[in-house]
Amino acid sequence: MPALPSGIPVPDDGGLPDWVRPAGQRPLAGPFGVYVHVPFCTVRCGYCDFNTYTASELGGGANQAQYAGTALLEVDLAAKVLADAGRSPAAVSTVFFGGGTPTMLPAEDLARVLGGIRDAWGLAAPSTGSGRAAEVTTEANPDSVTPESLRVLADAGFTRVSFGMQSAVPHVLATLERTHDPLRIPDVVRWARDAGLDVSLDLIYGTPGESLDDWRVSVETALATGVDHVSAYALVVEPGTKMAAQVRRGEVRLPDEDDQAAKYELVDDLLTEAGLRWYEVSNWARAGHECRHNIGYWRGDDWWGIGPGAHSYVSASATADEAPAGVRWWNVKHPRAYATRLEAGQSPGAGRELLTHEEAHLERVMLGVRLREGLDLGVLSAAGRTAVAGLVARELLDGRAAVGAGGAAPRAVLTRRGRLLADTVVRELTA
Repeated sequence: MPALPSGIPVPDDGGLPDWVRPAGQRPLAGPFGVYVHVPFCTVRCGYCDFNTYTASELGGGANQAQYAGTALLEVDLAAKVLADAGRSPAAVSTVFFGGGTPTMLPAEDLARVLGGIRDAWGLAAPSTGSGRAAEVTTEANPDSVTPESLRVLADAGFTRVSFGMQSAVPHVLATLERTHDPLRIPDVVRWARDAGLDVSLDLIYGTPGESLDDWRVSVETALATGVDHVSAYALVVEPGTKMAAQVRRGEVRLPDEDDQAAKYELVDDLLTEAGLRWYEVSNWARAGHECRHNIGYWRGDDWWGIGPGAHSYVSASATADEAPAGVRWWNVKHPRAYATRLEAGQSPGAGRELLTHEEAHLERVMLGVRLREGLDLGVLSAAGRTAVAGLVARELLDGRAAVGAGGAAPRAVLTRRGRLLADTVVRELTA
C-alpha cells in the first residue's frame, strides 16, 4: 500500500482553518458528499494497493465487529468540526461506502452508520430543495451479499450497489485472485433489483493473459444482466503489490498500450450500442443512472471521508479571496490507530494540505476534462486556450464543442481518441 502524504499537522480537535468560514452562519450551499471507508477484505487481491486488511493482518485493537461504532465516532467529530466552522451542509447529497469490501460488515452495521450520517446532517430529498433525493451507494463483492442483506440495505435508505465483477472469465479472475464465481453475477444483480436498488458493475481490462475475446465475453455478460451503469478500468499494477513482484520476476506479462486501447474501444462500442453512454472516461450509464457521488469528486464538491486512510476536502469560503483555495486532509491508515485516536476524543487526521489557487485550477482541469460535458474554455489560462487548436487538429478535442457550435459556450470535450490520451490533453491544457 502506498504511504500517505506527509502534509502539515491536523489539530487534535480536527478544527478547520478560519478562512473556510462563510459570512454569517448559513449552511453549506453546494453539494456535500460523505465517503465511508470499510477497510476489510477476505483476501488481498494481487493487484490491489488500497488501504485494506484481512483478519490475519489486523491483529488486536482493530475489531471488525466494533467498526461501525468507531466510524460513528468520526461522524460525530465531523458534525462538530463543520458546525464550528460554519460549514454544516443543509443536507448530504451523496454517501458512498467503499473499501475494502463494505458488505463484509453485517448489513445492519452499514445501516447504523448511514443512520448516524442522517442524524448528523440529514439526507437530501426533493422536498429540501435539492431537486433529487440523496444517492447512497455501497460497493460489494458478488459473494458478500444475500437477498436478505440487500433488502436490509434498501430498507435503511441505500439506493445503489456497485458490484466488483471485474471479469466473467475464470482464468482472468484467477490471475486477479478474485474469489467469486462469475456465474453468481446475474443472481446478485437480480437480488439487488428485486430489493429496489440501482446496480452498477465494475470491470477491469488488461489483466495478464486476457485476450480480446475474453474481454468481449466479460462486457457482454455484464450487459446481459440489464444493468444501467458500468465502470471499466484499465489494470494498473502499482509498486509494492504482489502482481508488481510477479511482473518483475517475469511470471506474468502485462499487455501493451495497443491491447489496452483496443479493449477500451471495444467496451465503448458495446456499451454505446446497448444504450449506455460515457459520462466520464471510465464510466458509462443510461440517462439518470450516473454515479453522482463520483461526479462530485470530478466537479470539486466538498466531502468528508470517514475511516482509516480516508481523505476529505472543504473549499475556501467565497469571501476568503486571499486565502488558499481549500483544505484537504487524510486519516491515519491503520484501523487500530484510527480507533485509538477516536476513542481518545482526538481527530484521526494524519496530515493535511492547503491547496493554492494554482493547484486547485490544475485539479479542476485534470478532473473536469474527463467528463462528457467537458470543461469551459474560460477557466483555462491563455496558454491553455492557445493549445486547444492543436488538440482539435490532432483529433483529441471535439472541434464543434471548442468553437461553441449552436450558440453553446466553447468547451474542451474529449473525443474517443482524446479519452485514450487524456493525460496528454491535460498536460497541454495546463501548459
